[in-house]
Amino acid sequence: MTGPVVGADGRARCPWAAQAPDYRDYHDQEWGRPVRGDDALFERLTLEAFQSGLSWLTILRKRPAFRAAFADFRIEAVASFGPADVDRLLADARIVRNRAKVAAAITNARVAMTQPDGLSELLWSFAPPPRSRPASFAEVPAITAESTALAKELKRRGFRFVGPTTAYALMQATGMVDDHLADCHVPAARPPQPES
Repeated sequence: MTGPVVGADGRARCPWAAQAPDYRDYHDQEWGRPVRGDDALFERLTLEAFQSGLSWLTILRKRPAFRAAFADFRIEAVASFGPADVDRLLADARIVRNRAKVAAAITNARVAMTQPDGLSELLWSFAPPPRSRPASFAEVPAITAESTALAKELKRRGFRFVGPTTAYALMQATGMVDDHLADCHVPAARPPQPES
């Protein structure tokens, strides 16, 4: 199913939101809403990297544990993590225990601290102009020219676990693009710009 799904509450939602209550709440309250701020975007970037190869539902359900384990995703705190923290994280059964992803989170925090204009400014500089919402999920891409360019630039700066698909998922999650379906009940956060 690629079109909107009407829930028991009578609201039309993107079809993936009907799969579980956690998805519904995330869809209704967060997904596609603009997120600003270095720490907030570092959290989303880190969680998207941890999601790679896994279900987003797994990450959503573990998010409180991730926040506790990663110092609420405060960039400065995570950047200071050392070998003992890596061991602590790899022993924490409440989160995804993947050495490469843990190392990437720490590396990414360190790289984020070196960005002259901040992580938020860097990421949002790749946001495309607002556009009309898709009619169905068949119209939603997995990658775009902007997500490919963002991933390339992040890698060039030293970020890890940030391919074009992860970059696009980040753009969707943080409102850089609005991929809620046209008939979805969630209001548009960034109205499309008029075509010239």
